[in-house]
Amino acid sequence: MAAGYLEILRARHAARLLAGTLVGRLPNATAAIALVLFVRAEGGGYSLAGALAAVYGVANAVGQPVLGRLVDLYGQPRIQLPAAVLAALSMAVFALCGTDPLPLACAAVGAAGLFAPPLEGGLRALWPSVLRREEQVHTAYAMDAVAQEVMFTVGPLLVTVCVSVWSERAALLVLNVVGVLGALSVVLSPPSRAWRSAPREAHWLGPLRSPGLLALLGAFLFVGIALGSITVASVPYADDHGGDAVYGWLMAALGLGALAGGTVYGARRWRGVPERRLRGLVALLALCYLPLTLMPGAVAMVLLTAVAGVFLAPSIACAFVIVDRHAPSGTVTEAFSWLVTTFTVGASVGTGLAGPVVEAGGALWGFAVPGAAGAVSLLVLLATGRVLAVPGRRAVVAGSAENDPNRAVEPRFSSGDRA
Repeated sequence: MAAGYLEILRARHAARLLAGTLVGRLPNATAAIALVLFVRAEGGGYSLAGALAAVYGVANAVGQPVLGRLVDLYGQPRIQLPAAVLAALSMAVFALCGTDPLPLACAAVGAAGLFAPPLEGGLRALWPSVLRREEQVHTAYAMDAVAQEVMFTVGPLLVTVCVSVWSERAALLVLNVVGVLGALSVVLSPPSRAWRSAPREAHWLGPLRSPGLLALLGAFLFVGIALGSITVASVPYADDHGGDAVYGWLMAALGLGALAGGTVYGARRWRGVPERRLRGLVALLALCYLPLTLMPGAVAMVLLTAVAGVFLAPSIACAFVIVDRHAPSGTVTEAFSWLVTTFTVGASVGTGLAGPVVEAGGALWGFAVPGAAGAVSLLVLLATGRVLAVPGRRAVVAGSAENDPNRAVEPRFSSGDRA
């Protein structure tokens, strides 16, 4: 298992791109908790903190596909680095001015979310030019999904360390400076500077004109709903079984399960078309959510939560491959950004939906939401099976000095007829 991942990390520029992307995304991964801690330190209430976090999330959901399209049109360095600097400057304005006046605070937080660079989609667009074999690209997608889980686990810890060593204001400033450095490391790398999107047909819908991609996004909206609802349903359960410590263990177990599942999934070479494999993974994901409604004791519940997370990262990694197959030529970064946006919006919807459900029926009904959402996601994939079975484009032939020291022209792996 380790050999497959080490082979990728030994590839020229691979470790730098992965590390730079993760560091560059730290401001985005830690925004919610950093905003809440800062607003509370400024004397604001949880309602204000939640509202500002929501402003950031909505702006980020809007900005990712827009910036992704610009990256496809103008290249990574011209968009990623200016966006990272603007996002950091916007958050610095908020950190220095605080929550008063409120309109300025909302505008600054919104700008920080809007300009967060689409490094995640950019990295997935770069993998085919960095790795020589198709199976390596697929493994890299899985490693990418696992690394995201690590980042979302480590990120909040970094916020608390910065707060304890310095202050809440310093945490906002330091993490955003670090984020700019991560983006800088990526865009100065030879693969990022050399990367060019394939020729594209002008169309205002961009990748959204692909029926297969729309079907995938529809399915992953409900996967996001499932994940978001678990975070809310776990609160009343934890209140009855030990408080905040139990809640922390539940969330950690969910991430640990995803880590384990993604690691094993990426270490194996899979045969067959990814669309059929995704249906199986989502079916298992929905099935593993159902035992949460049993609500056993804390230790058993932590184990069930870990199992519930096992098929999340594999589903995401498989979705990356399908996005690459169905995105129209020249729109791959924007297509990956749409997947990120859809998943984020789904998680927000799940959080909002689970609240009233928990108030009406308690934790039991709250834990029924992820199972139902997972089942709907599977139904979407089954209903759109014929659409997903037709790849959206064919192989793009492109030459790259990074791919071939002799500058030989060869098909890249981001293609519609290879899986």
